[in-house]
Amino acid sequence: MSGPMRIDLPLTRDKARSLQAGQVVELFGEMYTARDAAHQRLIDLIYSGGELPVDLTDITIYYVGPTPAPQGAAIGSAGPTSSYRMDPYAPLLIARGQTGMIGKGPRGPEVLTAMREHGAVYFAAVGGAAALIGQSIKSYEIVAYEDLGAEALARITVEGFPCIVAQDSVGGDLYQR
Repeated sequence: MSGPMRIDLPLTRDKARSLQAGQVVELFGEMYTARDAAHQRLIDLIYSGGELPVDLTDITIYYVGPTPAPQGAAIGSAGPTSSYRMDPYAPLLIARGQTGMIGKGPRGPEVLTAMREHGAVYFAAVGGAAALIGQSIKSYEIVAYEDLGAEALARITVEGFPCIVAQDSVGGDLYQR
């Protein structure tokens, strides 16, 4: 048995479309963190015609509210948030270029439809592995919505971020197996 598949970010549509539910992967490169309130602000900006704080093209967003960083670390524990909370926002963000999402639990039908239409993928991170996941995060920088604290939009750099393809762009679904 081979080890996890290495994926270098950004996650292009072609890369996203090549992934299949059940593949164990490790992510390397730059991605973002955000939760519900940050997602709502992004959607509000889109509807108001405002300029987004980040380019959504080929972006991967990890749904997390990390704990404060201990001495010498970029971030504290970083366990995934229940992804259904971002379901109202995800289809529009996917249509605007987002290709990757990371969280825990299955996604709703509207998100799965958007993933198939636009070539996006959903990765599951293990909720009980928050400290291990935090170790794979090498940098953390808030880029927007600092007032949201741990739920702000932040750019992170990851090395060997462990996850699994839970729902893919062609309808493969670990939750339905």
